[in-house]
Amino acid sequence: MTNVMVMEPLLQRQNEQTATGNASAAAPAAVVGNSRERMLTALNLGAVDRPPVWLMRQAGRCLPEYRELKKEYTFRELIHTPELAAEITVQPIRRFGFDAAILFSDILVVPEALGQGFRFRDTGGVEMKFTLQSQADIEKLDATEVAGRLQYVASALRAIKKELGGRTALLGFAGSPWTLANFMLEGGSSNEFTKALELFRKDRRAFDLLAGKLAAAVTEFLQLQIDSGVDAVQLFDSLGGLLPGEDFEAASGSWMRQIIEGLRGQVPVIVFAKGVRRWNDLVKTGAKALGIDHGIDILEASRNLPASVALQGNFDPDLLTAATPATVAAEAKVLLKKMRGRRGYIFNLGHGVPAEAKLENLEALVGAVKGEI
Repeated sequence: MTNVMVMEPLLQRQNEQTATGNASAAAPAAVVGNSRERMLTALNLGAVDRPPVWLMRQAGRCLPEYRELKKEYTFRELIHTPELAAEITVQPIRRFGFDAAILFSDILVVPEALGQGFRFRDTGGVEMKFTLQSQADIEKLDATEVAGRLQYVASALRAIKKELGGRTALLGFAGSPWTLANFMLEGGSSNEFTKALELFRKDRRAFDLLAGKLAAAVTEFLQLQIDSGVDAVQLFDSLGGLLPGEDFEAASGSWMRQIIEGLRGQVPVIVFAKGVRRWNDLVKTGAKALGIDHGIDILEASRNLPASVALQGNFDPDLLTAATPATVAAEAKVLLKKMRGRRGYIFNLGHGVPAEAKLENLEALVGAVKGEI
């Protein structure tokens, strides 16, 4: 690959104020050395001067510097080229000074490493190279070289870690087995994901074979990321809310628990299970923190979850496109006030940053959390 952009030094935008008496203050307040320490302290339920802030899908999409790269490279080239993936990962840190950077990649690199590649459709969404249609197709998935096929991710993470210089936390991630299985069985994006639940109910042996392979592959992938220096990892169970409550534990929760147990507490694990209110099942995964989507009252989550679990979320991402900066800042302060005094709170969205998000709204959001507005 030629013409790869060289990463600029990170701008020193980490304003380390001790917020006393404002909506972003934790109680009791504590002085934290830098953004990385703040993030890790919050994940471990320690007292921080203010909640750490990062946003799902903060890298790419709405950033003009990312769009410039997209004029020259395809999405697949961006995620498969370590220098490019590293550059895109740190772009939002330079611009906004988030407390954590999250690897720029895609959850579908795991199916790809198993032999089921993917591409982006011209009409939008993704299409898998082929669709899993039988147990024989599942048996053909090759789990023997997952880490070897994903070494480009390890290379990107090492470059990002070096660039962050210990000032900003680095997060890795992967999709949950349930969410990945949906894409693999549908053959890509779909308006209605139905085939995974159908397989779960009609052919449990085949479903468990697929989920088991995915759990092992995801564990190996996250271990690769840990070995490459990430400070924490997030499991995206983005389609968890599709499961009827009585099926969540067997179809999704238990497999995430298997992954988290396999990582042996080396780094904190965040679970984001969109639309899931099965509080006991989520706690049983062993996650250090739980992401709460914007369709759930975060106070409901706080009341129903033990104080030993950190909470992350759940600002409405639609406000980043439709509201004014003043409204965004005001609504961020409302959320901060709700969570004041709860140890282990991390400010985030209730889903990913929309592609149409306004930069001035993102600046207002971060400014409100940092107590600058």
